[in-house]
Amino acid sequence: AECALIGGETAEMPGMYSEGHYDIAGFTVGAVEKKDLITGKDIKEGDILVGISSSGVHSNGFSLVRKIIKDANLDLKKMYEGFENSLGEELLTPTKIYVKTVKEVLKNIDVKGMCHVTGGGFYENIPRIIPEGMGVEIDSKNINELQVFKFLEEKGNIPKEEMFNVFNMGVGFIFVVSKENLDKLVEKLEELQEKPMILGEVNRKVGVEIKW
Repeated sequence: AECALIGGETAEMPGMYSEGHYDIAGFTVGAVEKKDLITGKDIKEGDILVGISSSGVHSNGFSLVRKIIKDANLDLKKMYEGFENSLGEELLTPTKIYVKTVKEVLKNIDVKGMCHVTGGGFYENIPRIIPEGMGVEIDSKNINELQVFKFLEEKGNIPKEEMFNVFNMGVGFIFVVSKENLDKLVEKLEELQEKPMILGEVNRKVGVEIKW
C-alpha cells in the first residue's frame, strides 16, 4: 500500500485469549494536501458509480460469519462446492488493498468521490460521500457477486438487504465520476487489470436503493 507502519501494540489478556495466544494491532497514517482532498461535494445527479472487485469477505462481518458457521454446523476444513479452497481459507482470503489502483486513477481522471466498502456495506458507506439530499440507485445485476457471499447467504438464510448492509458483496471500492469521464475510467481500470462494474447513478432520492 506504500504506507509506513509507524505504530502498533500487542496485548495479552488472560481470560480473553487462550494461553499462548495474543492480539496484535497496527495502524497506518497518510497525508493529503488540502487542495487535493476529494470530499464528494461536487457530486451531482446523474453521476455514475463504478465499482472494482474485492478479494473476499475482507475484514468485516465476521460476527455474522461465525453465527452462520455455528448455526449451519459448517466445517471450516471442508471444501464446499464452488470453492477452490477450504471454507476457512476462503473466509481468510487477504484483504485487497486499493492504494496503487486509486493513485493511478487519480493521476488521469477527475474523480468526484470514492468509497471503500467496509463495515456497514453499501447502505452505510456510500451515503458518507454523497451530498445531503441525494442518494444512489444501484442495479445488483451489475455486481460480480463472489461465491463466498452466495454461500453465506444460502447457508444462513440471510435476506439480501442484510447481506448488502454487512458485506462488500464483491465490490470493495467505488468511484463516482461524471458520465463524461465514465469511459475513460473504465478504460483505465481495465488497463490496471481491474474488472470495473458500472453499479448505478446518483439521484435525488435520499439513501441507497438497490434493485434486485
